[in-house]
Amino acid sequence: KREIPHYYLISTISLSSALAWLEEENSKRDILQRILLAALLVKAVAKASMDYPEFNGFWRNDRFEPASSVNVGMAISLHKQGLIAPALLSAEKLSLDQVMEKLRDLVERARAGTLRGSEISDASITLTNLGDLGVDQVLGIIYPPQVALIGFGKPSSSGSVTASLSGDHRVSDGARGSLFLTRLGRLLSDPECLRKGT
Repeated sequence: KREIPHYYLISTISLSSALAWLEEENSKRDILQRILLAALLVKAVAKASMDYPEFNGFWRNDRFEPASSVNVGMAISLHKQGLIAPALLSAEKLSLDQVMEKLRDLVERARAGTLRGSEISDASITLTNLGDLGVDQVLGIIYPPQVALIGFGKPSSSGSVTASLSGDHRVSDGARGSLFLTRLGRLLSDPECLRKGT
């Protein structure tokens, strides 16, 4: 926070369509092939970042450098060893099944300490999801040189979730951030559109 002038936005997003879609889709799958909500969140963040590229990139040498692909950093708990946010590389190009497969692999290797260097250093936007820990909302700190972080809390009983955007005010502003969160909500309300890669 000493380096980045943060601003924060919070929005309530309906997940009722996404959760119903996941339930129906997973009922057709073997337990090892089921899709978690986290995969939908990754795909929605990747797609929204394509529409609003000022949230996907780096602040270097006193200017913004847009990233050439959407490498979504996933905040992963290492249990007793803290937190790490390795990147799911080129998430915008992956199908939902590929995102889920790579997400499982990323979590497993993060906890085993076998991540590749590019996965640790190349995240262009970070997603943190603390819903499984019972947190209602999270206002995260941006990882330099990135310029944005998206946070999700736990889904409510009514099927909504609190989404937050931590933005770098040198690159974007609240108006653009609001549009980003609105786009995120629209994507999650139509999960079928998240199934394929670009």
